[in-house]
Amino acid sequence: MQRSKPPFRADMVGSLLRPARIADARKKFAIKAINEKELRRIEDLEIEKVIHKQKQLGLQSATDGEFRRSWWHFDFLKQLDGCEIYKTEGIEFKGIVTRGENIRVTGKIDFPASHPMLADFAFLNKHADLAHIVPKMTIPSPSVLHYRGGRHAISKDAYPSMDDFFVDLGKTYRKAVKAFYDAGCRYLQFDDTIWAYLCSEDQREKMRGRGDDPDETKEIYARVINYAIAERPADMAVTTHVCRGNFRSTWVSSGGYEPVAETLLSKVNYDGYFLEYDSERAGGFEPLRFLPKGGKVVVLGLITSKSGALESRDMLKQRIAEAAKFADLDQLALSPQCGFASTEEGNVLTEDEQWAKLKLGVDVSKEVWGK
Repeated sequence: MQRSKPPFRADMVGSLLRPARIADARKKFAIKAINEKELRRIEDLEIEKVIHKQKQLGLQSATDGEFRRSWWHFDFLKQLDGCEIYKTEGIEFKGIVTRGENIRVTGKIDFPASHPMLADFAFLNKHADLAHIVPKMTIPSPSVLHYRGGRHAISKDAYPSMDDFFVDLGKTYRKAVKAFYDAGCRYLQFDDTIWAYLCSEDQREKMRGRGDDPDETKEIYARVINYAIAERPADMAVTTHVCRGNFRSTWVSSGGYEPVAETLLSKVNYDGYFLEYDSERAGGFEPLRFLPKGGKVVVLGLITSKSGALESRDMLKQRIAEAAKFADLDQLALSPQCGFASTEEGNVLTEDEQWAKLKLGVDVSKEVWGK
């Protein structure tokens, strides 16, 4: 059967290709050819349109496409108390390097009542309600703030002890969850590349090189996330999205979910998991055996957002059937493997190809789970 609460049988991760009008406005804003008020006016118009487009495709939830963001993570993190963006070397993807920015902790962290993404959600919520579609808010997971730089990017003056940092990190995100709920959010997603990086021996070795034990760290992340979402009300769904990097259709890490599956699926108290499964880099479906029987849902990211070629319906249905050997079909759903524009540059495909992929997910979900 279809689902009446998130995550839905046909769902989407979050980001969408930026329309030309927004890309042009952001360039003008960067050189001060337009002011912030004009930029926001243009963003508002395009977000209204994209909410209705998602409804038209048959999706049950809609995001704002992350149209107001430059990065999927830094735009949220830099607005936390005690955090700042700084210039550094870019993140190295396969064959390409991102812009040279990163996040660091300079003081005690907290979630401010004035965080601008609360206003962003309020706009999404208002217009999703008018379109009779569930608004979905995406923010980076708390693990992202630690992993990006580790101990070296966290002030020792503010946090002589990393234990104190992780305590404050959990408290900060608990406040964020409550603030979004109070703003009307009932579908919140923690975007998280880190669990996939913990499946990559290359990334695990880099962690060891900076003094972090990967297995110990995943248990710390599990505790922080569980603390952050522990007090969410029963009518709020909190999911996560796990991918191996997504910048201009490239990637960072490889490796199946086996090293983290038991902790992530069994011990972290998410309502749903958007898991990348569009390539052999994600491994097989065997780790899904750790999904507890009951209410949790794994959203299979079988439709790639990295290219415009449209997957065949038969292939998708076959892959869903393979996954159902390890997890109950009623606890599965379908989505693209990642967002289409984790950064404002976007992936290498067209908007029409993007919409065709989202429509494909809706159509296949009806064939598998019914209308």
